[in-house]
This record gives sequence, structure tokens and C-alpha cells, in this order.
Amino acid sequence: MFSSREVSDAVERVRAEHAPDALVLSCETDFETIPPAQAEELGLVVDSLDPVSYPGEWLPADAPDVLATYASSELTIGMPGDGSVAWSRQTEPPVVLCKPRLDGSPDSFVDFLIAEALVEVGLDEPEHMLGFFGEAYPKFAEAVEGPLDPVGTYQLAVACYDAYLGLQTRDSFAEWEGPLFEAWVDAGDRLASRLEELPSAIASDELSFPEAAELACNGIKHASELPAPFDALDATAYVDHGPSYAIEWADRVAETLE
Repeated sequence: MFSSREVSDAVERVRAEHAPDALVLSCETDFETIPPAQAEELGLVVDSLDPVSYPGEWLPADAPDVLATYASSELTIGMPGDGSVAWSRQTEPPVVLCKPRLDGSPDSFVDFLIAEALVEVGLDEPEHMLGFFGEAYPKFAEAVEGPLDPVGTYQLAVACYDAYLGLQTRDSFAEWEGPLFEAWVDAGDRLASRLEELPSAIASDELSFPEAAELACNGIKHASELPAPFDALDATAYVDHGPSYAIEWADRVAETLE
């Protein structure tokens, strides 16, 4: 299921700076969440497994099943919204997992995704939004209850956490040089036109609000210009205040969605 993956010299430098102990692994199959039996196969390539678990009261009663599973004591690697590269610190050492869907992508873009994951591992932040919101997640869900269903709430929370991480990683990305820096800039340039169209895409129901949030919050790590109301998440105050800032933002936004 998992095998060691060679990385470029540029990615190796990022690993040395941000997460020197992390393993970069290729996975045999694509996944959103790895089945528990296969996840435990990580024990063959790491020193130890330490499954994360969270109190049940951190979850709203109608939380998606996948979130309840993640909060349980069951080893859960990968969650919806992780993209083509996932990472976890439920192992010692931490792992960066590259999915087969990367095959065929430009090498520079693959390098960027792996390097991004390594920088995130080095932040020492939770690997999922539930660890970020913690006991405040029901308050976030309550703020958008009505306009959004539980799945949309989950999707928006994941996007908000991506924004929080992006605020902390983009300075590192901006210091890169060569193809890795160019890949970061290119990905941001490709996103720019979609960000400009977000208000009209939401108004025409081409995108749901949580889908638009995913795109907008992805733009934060590229230092992209965001349309309202997502631009309010591009703020140092968000890093300073964390979940309480996101909940206040969600509460204000929900009033416009009703």
C-alpha cells in the first residue's frame, strides 16, 4: 500500500528545513479516507502509530459519519478535502502521502504539493479542522445552521482551516527559488480568474457557498486577491484569534445566505 517516494533536491531542502523526519510515501490507490486495515499497514514503514481521537461532544448531533469516525479512537488517515497529497502526524515519524491521481501532473506542480505538505507538517498545527475548532466546532455549525446542511458545514469548516494554514505557510512559499517558486506562482495565477468570478458563480448557483469557499481559501496560500466575504479571512487577526475569528465570520456570512 505504501512505498518510499524519491523527491527532488528542491523538495528535499524544504523537508530539511521544515520537517526533517517526515517520510514521503507513494500510495497504491487513491483515497479520501484510507480503510482502517490498510491504514494500519503504515505500521510497517513507520516506528509507531498514535491514532488521534476527540471527545464526542465536539461534534454536532448531525455531523457527517466520516467526522464521527475521525473523532473516534479508530486510526483514520485522510479526509475529504485533502486533495492529491495528504499528511499525518498520527505516525512517528510523520508521513506525507502521495496519491496515484498525481500521475501525469507536471513535475513542478507535484513538487509544490509535496513541499506544501512538508511545510504544513512543520507548523505543528492539527492535521484536520476538527483539531483546530475543537470544542468550538458545534458553535461554528450553529452559526451556519439553516443556510447550510451538515455536509456543507463540514466543507466550509475545512475551507476555513485551509485559510488558517495558508496564512502561515505563504511566507515560506514566497521565499522559495527556481521551479518550486514558479510552480507556486503559476498555481496562483491559474486560480486568479476563478476567484474573480466567484461572486457571479455563487449568485447563479454555479457554485455552492462552501464550494466557493474552498476556492477562495485555497487562494490565501498564494497571496491571491479575494472577493468579499472571503477577503475577511485573509487577516493576521485570524492567526491571532483562530476558531473564534472563524466563528464570528461564519455568523456574519450566514446572515447573507438566508
